[in-house]
Formats: sequence, C-alpha cells, structure tokens
Amino acid sequence: MPDTIFHKILRREIPADIVYEDEHLIAFRDIAPQAPVHVLFVPKRDYATLNDVPEEDAVVIGRLATAAARYAKAQGVAESGYRIVMNCNQDAGQTVFQIHLHLLAGAPLGRFGTPA
Repeated sequence: MPDTIFHKILRREIPADIVYEDEHLIAFRDIAPQAPVHVLFVPKRDYATLNDVPEEDAVVIGRLATAAARYAKAQGVAESGYRIVMNCNQDAGQTVFQIHLHLLAGAPLGRFGTPA
C-alpha cells in the first residue's frame, strides 16, 4: 500500500476521528474542516485518482456516495442539504493521492464548498 496520510490512517499508524468504517471504506472528520460537517470517505482499495478507477470497479464510487448519504441522514443534515466533492489531480485541488469523497454540510455552502 502506498504511503499517503490516508493510507497511514487506514493502517492505524496515525490517529483520526473515525466516524464510520466497514469492509470497503473508512470515514473520518477532516482536520481542516470547510463546513461544520466535513467528513472524508476513503476506499480501502488503492486508487490514486478518480482516473485510476477502472470501469469494473465503479461500485467503489457508489459505496463512497451512499455511505456519505447515510452519514448525512444520521447527522440530520440530509434534508437541509449537503455537498459531496471528489477532486481529481492537482489543478482540481487534490492534495492526497488516494481517492476520497468530501461530505460538506451543516451550513449554507458557498460556490466552492465553504460556508456562505
């Protein structure tokens, strides 16, 4: 497994505020939240970017999205609204090269995900 901060969290080498985990993914609070609810959903399978997910593994993306939706509902923010974001490569703002989905919620969101 590569050595990104997310891989270290998956291996429990560094601490994280884990809010959900199953056999396919892990979710934890972002250390620099951009909204009151800012959770990262990371698959346990290794893909550096969304471009690296083969079509036959597309279910991975669905699992991230549905886990985020369930979490939003459990936190009481699903009805008021939430945003899910995946950045792909540097120009889009990806800084950790293990795919992950951001769930942002808990306040009205501005154009790029920050509170309005």
